[in-house]
Amino acid sequence: MAFAERCFEVFMRSIEDYHSEGVVTVCHNPYEPGDLDYRLYEKAWIDLQQWHLEDDIREEGIEARKALEIKRQIDMFNQRRTDAVEQLDDLLVLSCQGIPILENARLNTESLAWALDRLSILALKIYHMRQEAERQDALTWHRERCMGKLRVLEEQRGDLILAINQLREDILAGRRYVKVYRQMKMYNDPALNPVLYGKKK
Repeated sequence: MAFAERCFEVFMRSIEDYHSEGVVTVCHNPYEPGDLDYRLYEKAWIDLQQWHLEDDIREEGIEARKALEIKRQIDMFNQRRTDAVEQLDDLLVLSCQGIPILENARLNTESLAWALDRLSILALKIYHMRQEAERQDALTWHRERCMGKLRVLEEQRGDLILAINQLREDILAGRRYVKVYRQMKMYNDPALNPVLYGKKK
């Protein structure tokens, strides 16, 4: 199985495990810690938490206190998502060390891990759109519309998997290279967010 197909398979396993366990918050990762599959599974689990919180905060008539609590949880998971991608980057960059870069190699705009981040989110969209397309209590027009969207998402999955595999092949062959930059998010950092450090004055 090619690299990106394997990653997508792990993402989907995480999504299916999450829902089969009744939407729980504790991640029971079946892979060995430190392995790529372990990181991928954990990444998808974090995305799942954030996905459902994004649903929850849109509840009509939600109390302001509850909405604020959920918003802060979303921020926390957004930071965890970024951290998970950067950990994936560390692992993937390490696996490519020592590969000579060709003189005419091109710089890629995103790392493999950030491309996999998009694949993880796409796996979530496919899973939930399929649920809507098969929802028995929905009207026929709703299911048909969602089935059309699902076909587009599945085509997008094929294209993204191909692009990720091509990027990895080019990196391993020295034809392309990436620079890994940290996201340096500021809003969660009490030393960088003026609203937070201003309270200390």
